[in-house]
Amino acid sequence: MFEIAELGHTVSKADYNEQVPELRTQLLTVQQQLRSCDFPVVILISGVDGGGKGEVINLLNEWMDPRFIRTFAFGTPSDEEKERPKFWRFWRTLPPKGLIGINVGSWYSDPLSQRVYGLIDDNALQIELMQIRQLEQQLVDDGALIIKCWLHLKKDEQKKRIKALEKDPENSWQVTARDKKHLKMYDDFVQVAERVLTDTSTGEAPWLIVDGSDIRYSSLTVGQHIFNRIQQQIKRRAAEKMARAALEPTPILPLVQQNLLDSLDLSLTLDKKDYAQELAFYQGKLNKLAREAHQQGRSTIVVFEGWDAAGKGGAIRRLTHAVDARAYQIIPIAAPTDEEKQHHYLWRFWRHVPRSGILTIYDRSWYGRVLVERVEGFATEQEWQRGYSEIVNFEEALAAHGILVLKFWLHIGKDEQLRRFQEREQIPYKQYKITEEDYRNREKWDEYQIAVNDMVTRTSTKSAPWILVEANDKKYGRIKILKTFCEKLEKAMNK
Repeated sequence: MFEIAELGHTVSKADYNEQVPELRTQLLTVQQQLRSCDFPVVILISGVDGGGKGEVINLLNEWMDPRFIRTFAFGTPSDEEKERPKFWRFWRTLPPKGLIGINVGSWYSDPLSQRVYGLIDDNALQIELMQIRQLEQQLVDDGALIIKCWLHLKKDEQKKRIKALEKDPENSWQVTARDKKHLKMYDDFVQVAERVLTDTSTGEAPWLIVDGSDIRYSSLTVGQHIFNRIQQQIKRRAAEKMARAALEPTPILPLVQQNLLDSLDLSLTLDKKDYAQELAFYQGKLNKLAREAHQQGRSTIVVFEGWDAAGKGGAIRRLTHAVDARAYQIIPIAAPTDEEKQHHYLWRFWRHVPRSGILTIYDRSWYGRVLVERVEGFATEQEWQRGYSEIVNFEEALAAHGILVLKFWLHIGKDEQLRRFQEREQIPYKQYKITEEDYRNREKWDEYQIAVNDMVTRTSTKSAPWILVEANDKKYGRIKILKTFCEKLEKAMNK
């Protein structure tokens, strides 16, 4: 699955100087073509210490237009990064469509290093590599081009390069005690690296292995490989676009026949007296639990989805009333901005993953991919069908990091929704809440109901189950949400 460039090969200075101008022209030309394309390019430059990663990256920035390249060096995670799931720092630096991102050190660095140092075993490494393959497949499915280059050195060459750097007064600073330690661990490192490369070199994201002993050869080889891959991707995407345009859309049958929403008892109510008592009780309990969670560094993500006028805003206000305003953030989700459209749809949600001890509330969420985008045709059938597994993987990553994920669907009847719409039209301070879009969505009630059933069935997991809320009576719905939140948070902290 991976390509191995010729090993032991060198390029003379004269040949190098002759080839560079042509390669630069090719790279600049394809880079300009890329700017109008609908996919980003992610380049991973990895390899052994002393393999010339920095030199190659500097030359790539020199040969291409650096204004449209973003280069990131990932070392030991910062405190801020440690407070989020491991892929957070990579997601937030992904380039938008039409641009190139170069990573030195990537999502491979930590698992490889941890295995070499014995901090994880083979089974744990396998799990890490599986998650990396899922991440890369997710990006590739969305159109991203991933180019992975491994700069390799034999042990003698690595030792030779380290000694040469040490003797050079201007470059001796590059050699650290860590480099010397890694030289002694060379055989273990290479053994683990071979497994990593083999297990993660796929047809969509293969590894290129390059001999790094001669910088002129390795830089030309990597540069030519990058040009070839981008050029091929541009042609492939254009062909796929033409093929999609020629295909007749195939209707998708409902994935779920049973209507889960119809099984809810919407007649459930709570009188004013009981509501007032329970509201005070559960808000008081939540206040205490939220303070404990903040002290423990326990983060929570709460997702609110539901019909228009189902009461999401009111439920959120009753919830946040019990929490210190410094310890929560509310993320209202509307149509994606131009910047957000240039990234994978999950990018904007990864950016808001909370730090330790913070409560993050999403008023609508990533489930738009399998609800609004599905029903309204903003996502292709392939895209929203993939969305189920992509969302489950995202939420599993959050849960694996110790984040409590709560998902509430607020359900009301169609008649109750109409009553609330008409009520909003009569109350001046609520009129802004009602739009023509709300009435238009009612016409697709049955389609949305099918989509909701599929969503709940396919994304309700042990680590992030859906909580269906009978919300025809606002008071009953709010108390159920507060009570459930308290129960789930208390259980999570007592584990």
